[in-house]
Amino acid sequence: MAHTFKINKLHLHNLRGDFFGGLTAAIVALPLALAFGVASGAGATAGLYGAIATGFFAALFGGTPAQISGPTGPMTVVMATVFTALIAKYPESGLALAFTVVILGGAFQIGFGLLRLGEYITLMPYTVISGFMSGVGVIIFILQLAPLFGQAGSASVIDSIQKLPDVLWQPNIYALGLGLLTLIIVFGMPSRLSRILPAPLVALVVGTLVSLAMTSSTVPRIGEISTGLPAFQWPRAEWGAIKDMLGYGIVLATLGAIDSLLTSLVADNITRTQHDSDRELIGQGIGNMVSGLFGGLPGAGATMRTVINVKSGGQTPLSGMIHALLLTAVLLGAGPLTAQIPVAVLAGILIKVGLDIIDWSFLKRAHRVSWEAAAVMYGVLFLTVFVDLITAVAAGTFVANLLAVKKLTDEQNRHVQAIVSPTDDTLTEEEQVSLAAVAGRVLLFRLSGPMSFGAAKTISQRMSIVSEFEVLILDLADVPKLGVTASLAVENMVRDACNQQRTVFIVGAKGLVKERLTALEVLDMLPPENILTSRLEAIKRANQSLKPSIYHSPTVPADHLPKR
Repeated sequence: MAHTFKINKLHLHNLRGDFFGGLTAAIVALPLALAFGVASGAGATAGLYGAIATGFFAALFGGTPAQISGPTGPMTVVMATVFTALIAKYPESGLALAFTVVILGGAFQIGFGLLRLGEYITLMPYTVISGFMSGVGVIIFILQLAPLFGQAGSASVIDSIQKLPDVLWQPNIYALGLGLLTLIIVFGMPSRLSRILPAPLVALVVGTLVSLAMTSSTVPRIGEISTGLPAFQWPRAEWGAIKDMLGYGIVLATLGAIDSLLTSLVADNITRTQHDSDRELIGQGIGNMVSGLFGGLPGAGATMRTVINVKSGGQTPLSGMIHALLLTAVLLGAGPLTAQIPVAVLAGILIKVGLDIIDWSFLKRAHRVSWEAAAVMYGVLFLTVFVDLITAVAAGTFVANLLAVKKLTDEQNRHVQAIVSPTDDTLTEEEQVSLAAVAGRVLLFRLSGPMSFGAAKTISQRMSIVSEFEVLILDLADVPKLGVTASLAVENMVRDACNQQRTVFIVGAKGLVKERLTALEVLDMLPPENILTSRLEAIKRANQSLKPSIYHSPTVPADHLPKR
């Protein structure tokens, strides 16, 4: 796996474009990093540390050349929960434990990459992703309402909602004015101007300058942040907290992986390139481990910052590294300036971020797609907001997959056919003539398409009619794959028919299907001459094997016959 750690397409051929891309991305990232840091509960500095560490190392070792990484809304929501839970249980060591969770999340991401799980992580139903992301957007919106009105915020959605009447009834007029000014700028700034001067940065500067011109000193501000490089923090664990820490670490790793790889797909689309999912996971993991070791927030591929980087000329990992180095320069020299930033201004910026995360397009159309899609999406959204992110994703994925299996089963059942009539339109004319000679004495059981466990029940249900016929022809010619459960159902059908002294022919078993039946010793139950490649030949052989007799066609219950 050594090749996985090679620097990803790092060169100086696009230095000018990468510099301007990194510069623009850094300008956009600065207010967001500060805002996410404050929102997480760890402080603005933690947001900057996270943006620098993940931005530099994920670019250096990642698999998406133009991707910009840093703290994101979903990751910040999880970290706010982690900080709140661990500090409540362990007041003295909770903060250190939370940053150890960030390190664990990075380690899990590296593991995902080494195990080559990248291509599987994004195989999550869109309804789940949409509901989850929309839920995160709603959480950010709700949590920032109190800071927008100049009141102390909370990391709990329920707590924030309960306090909302008091917040609305007793606003800090000065803070609310700054927050509304911020919202006007981020929502109303023309897109052409925003490409030159990013709206969040303009809102940050204008809001801060206006607040300094106010005579009132009641506006809550970030306060002075640490300047200089961060100190190394050794990982720390408490025996009673290990289970929770591992759980939070897996959530961060999985969420960060999904967030990053979805952004990688966006980057691929606008750059016409192809990212390396596994290498990207390793790069993100390294970035998050470094971030946790230096007291920074976890990060992931950030869609808006990545798109801005590409549009500004960024093409290689150098752009992400430059973006991180510029943020480092800000960290080293801008402490006194950032201390004056009003919390309400950051709240306004984050409210815009939260509303942008919500999947408005699908929310408005989900019910038109299907009620199942709408139910899954809204269910995940509700669980994300009012329960927790783990439960939301797990429950949503389970239900969505269950519905998908049901639809797949219904489709497969349509291709399980018990043919007793010589006039069946799936037979050729010659096959119809041959089957007519033995009508009522031969059951042609035809499967087509991939057969998974969903079709096994239908196969088993049709087994009861085998005893009504003298010969069973099992046609597998159009089956490319036979699942284990379906294979066992076929085995039971063949075994029962043989035990009832019925003649059995198997037709068209090849490739993976033949290998599976051979492994289960199904083919060994039959004479070699009863394993054929032609359905017509099987019908003729069945005709030859039948003894002349006066035979009346059996009455087959209607519910056993295939619905056509």
